[in-house]
Amino acid sequence: MISWAWNVAGIVFFVNFVVGILFIFSTMENFSFCSPTEFIFGRGSQEQVGLALASRRATMVMIVYGSDRIRHTGLLDQIESSLTAAGVRFIEYGGIQPNPTAESVYNALPIARDNKVDFILAVGGGSPIDAAKAIALGTLYPGDFWDFYSGKEQPQFALPVGVVLTIPAAGSEGSGNSVITNEETHQKISVRYPNVLRPRFAIMNPELTMTLPWDQTAYGIVDMMAHIFERYFSNTPGTDLVDSYAEAILRNVMDQAYTLRHDPDDYDARANVMWAGTLAHNGICGVGKVEDWSSHRLEHEISAFYHVAHGAGLAVVIPAWMTFCAAKNPDKLWKFAVNVMEVDPTGKEHKEVIDEGISELINFYHDLGLTTRLSELIGETPDIEKMVASLHRNMGDTLGNYVPLSMDDCREIYRLADLPTEE
Repeated sequence: MISWAWNVAGIVFFVNFVVGILFIFSTMENFSFCSPTEFIFGRGSQEQVGLALASRRATMVMIVYGSDRIRHTGLLDQIESSLTAAGVRFIEYGGIQPNPTAESVYNALPIARDNKVDFILAVGGGSPIDAAKAIALGTLYPGDFWDFYSGKEQPQFALPVGVVLTIPAAGSEGSGNSVITNEETHQKISVRYPNVLRPRFAIMNPELTMTLPWDQTAYGIVDMMAHIFERYFSNTPGTDLVDSYAEAILRNVMDQAYTLRHDPDDYDARANVMWAGTLAHNGICGVGKVEDWSSHRLEHEISAFYHVAHGAGLAVVIPAWMTFCAAKNPDKLWKFAVNVMEVDPTGKEHKEVIDEGISELINFYHDLGLTTRLSELIGETPDIEKMVASLHRNMGDTLGNYVPLSMDDCREIYRLADLPTEE
């Protein structure tokens, strides 16, 4: 009996020892954070674009933009006048569509090379910025720029990129990320090359966002919140400070969204939302953490096949992802419900608090005028098997970190995303 008791005691001691060691080493991740982008923020800041480029010795700039809206509003004329006054030559390359395509990049590359472009200036939101980054990668590369998106090559350098931001959403003005859609292969691929693709400067005038249609404002708010979610929902312990300011940004963005819903010309609300979009994606909300990014990758398949706005797709995916994860890893979702969605947990079961938090988020999306049902968004019955097959091709067998998802799990999340929701 004594020998048996000592064996049990030894096993218990060993287990506790191992758990203790794991606890010691299970803490905030080591990290390196560098955000070299100069942010030039405020009223009239677009007038400084010529100086920003001349001070960086730009001699031939390619202005990359989307629709002719920036011409009709007079912004393009202001930018070109500023460049001319600073002695900086330029060419235009417009027509970048939402969810920018590989074709638009391929068409731009010979123009950039023939004109000896040495700086790319993106004017607009995430789509022109992402396309500008792809052009910056491809101009100096003798091969196919898609090599960098398919994972065949890692870039060592790229042309410098600057930004005049008009749509706060993607946070691409402060990140090293770029997302391009290859329509031939139905692939929407995101890359992260912070050492070569972070913009050198970003000019941010909140007044430029006041003429945006409401749906673009709403999509942008969903997108920037999603960028925080991908970092907030992490299993890395010891990141209370990072969690706290992520929660504060989320709460503020939601408050400002309600303000803008009723008064789209509120400068302070526009300014807060614009800066929140940058903070959501320049990396500061993810320092020391293992990030997730499964919601974005799930959504990329939706917008790749059905050509919907990225933010609209995220409003469908995120509640479904949360619902799926709640049964497998509930603790952070409880914290989100209480600290961000302000659910009162008094006298409620753990699951009840989480469900209420997800419902409140769905209600928020509905208040923005967005649907949270997949078939309503795309206007047809979704081909879930097609999306899962493409996701598997692009991402492999598993996805994410907060809850590692199998392809069967992803199939279930798409199914949940098409269920009707109740407010």
